[in-house]
Formats: sequence, C-alpha cells, structure tokens
Amino acid sequence: MTKIEKVLYTGKTHTTGGRDGFARSDDAELDVKLSPPGTNPEQLFAAGWSACFIGAMGLAAGKRKLRLPADTAVDAEVDLGMTDGAYFLQARLNVSLPGLEAELARALVEEAHETCPYSKATRGNIHVELNVA
Repeated sequence: MTKIEKVLYTGKTHTTGGRDGFARSDDAELDVKLSPPGTNPEQLFAAGWSACFIGAMGLAAGKRKLRLPADTAVDAEVDLGMTDGAYFLQARLNVSLPGLEAELARALVEEAHETCPYSKATRGNIHVELNVA
C-alpha cells in the first residue's frame, strides 16, 4: 500500500443517518439529503470518479501536447449489488471524447485509468468496464 508523502487536498464531510440522512462538506459547498430513491452514495461516488477521471485524461492529453475536446464527458454508472449474500460494487465508465480518433481516445482512457486515484482505489477490488464512445 502506498502512503502519501504530500497531501494536496483533503475533502471533509459530515454525514448523519446513512443512506437516509444528510451529508455536508466542511465548506458547505456540498449539502445534500441522501435517500434511497434520490441521491445516494453510489451517485456521489460516480460523480467524484467522473470528475477525477476527466482530470486524469487531461493530464494524459497534456503529455501528448493535446487538449481534451471541450465537450469531453464521462457517464459513470456505479452498481450496488449482491453476490452470495454479500454487498458489492461494480462500475462502468462511459467516456466521450468527440473528434478524437478511436485509437487516441482509447489510449487516453487507458492512461487515465492507470493514473486516476479513484481508478487506483478500485483496481482489483471491483469489476470496472471502460467504454469509449
């Protein structure tokens, strides 16, 4: 396990009530009611992973002296499910890089998946599919 040498940012939240509660960041920029049919942990994880993944693709593009298309998007799907009576997650990252050749788009996605901290945290722990549109 890799230990961080220099912390760049710490996200802080206070959550009460679990899946049917409230979550608020220390700066109050995030203030959300959680509910099973509404906003839930899987959606929040998907949003965080998507944003981080786009940043990682931007770094991969920058190494090639390229910029990501302005309409780059990641549609993340995080499933909560059960196998043999135990809860598990699985995910799909559906990436859109309009205007880029398929081979280049796939290379950026693969490199981002190697560098994105969310991807690293999930690697070997949950099933993840990467789809490039």
